[in-house]
Amino acid sequence: MEKKLSEMKYGEKGVVKRIEKEFQGKIAGMGIRVGKEVEILTREPLRGPVVVIVDESRTSLGLGMAKKITVEV
Repeated sequence: MEKKLSEMKYGEKGVVKRIEKEFQGKIAGMGIRVGKEVEILTREPLRGPVVVIVDESRTSLGLGMAKKITVEV
């Protein structure tokens, strides 16, 4: 099932399938690329950041950026 990174629940894992083109370079610098597995560590309510684990590293994304990433869970 595909969903946006911003829609994933705590502890949920998935593989990145698509990233909107205008954000690919910026997000790649965080280690998030198509084919990478991500896990949701925390998700703040009401437009707060999403913290994910990628390659054993934690990184946070704004909710708007997390909406640009499609993940297969």
